[in-house]
Amino acid sequence: MSKHKINPSNKIDAVQRIMEGSEGLCQAARRLNVSPTSVKQWMSIYNSDGIDGFHSTGNKKYSKELKEQAVLDYLAGKGSQQSICQRYGIKSKSKLQLWIKKYNGHDELISRGTGGFKIMTKGRKTTFDERIEIVQYCIAHDHNYAETSEKFQISYQQARSYTVKFETGGIEALQDHGGHRKPADELTEIERLRAENKILRAQKERAEMEASFLKKLNEIERRRG
Repeated sequence: MSKHKINPSNKIDAVQRIMEGSEGLCQAARRLNVSPTSVKQWMSIYNSDGIDGFHSTGNKKYSKELKEQAVLDYLAGKGSQQSICQRYGIKSKSKLQLWIKKYNGHDELISRGTGGFKIMTKGRKTTFDERIEIVQYCIAHDHNYAETSEKFQISYQQARSYTVKFETGGIEALQDHGGHRKPADELTEIERLRAENKILRAQKERAEMEASFLKKLNEIERRRG
């Protein structure tokens, strides 16, 4: 697989095609002559930061108060997304849209992104099936590692590690690398497909919910215009 550089617009286009269901992950990888792992990384970036993640040269920090005020101003009809972004120095409309989505989902808008959940530091041993469940839940809930760790009573680092491992290395990366590791050749195709489908369903459901929300948000924006 060649290591040529893919420009950000092509990455965004590929991710959006996959989320819309008009192209498969492997199809996109072949079309752009990159590895499926690279495409999974793009999807992870898009899920975490939207299109900003492909253009950002640094992560600008916004206070909780600024986020809340910007969202409340928009919901109160005190300006368009563009004008509110200009008013508060917000980098892009997609960033504001993400905060509005979180606000409507009753997530706490905090600058560090833990969603108001306490950070679990104590880990525990997990089975392969548990790790699949953990990754499925984490992806379906906006990669909220704190919430995931609390729900499954694992450490924050475990929740993050399992999700990142899957998004960079696939199902096989979630196998136990300790003394009880199941050899890769013993992971049957049916087991692999069942596990992958479980997580892909969560990705698809989350993408559909996000698309529906953004569609409604854009309709409101057009009416205000």
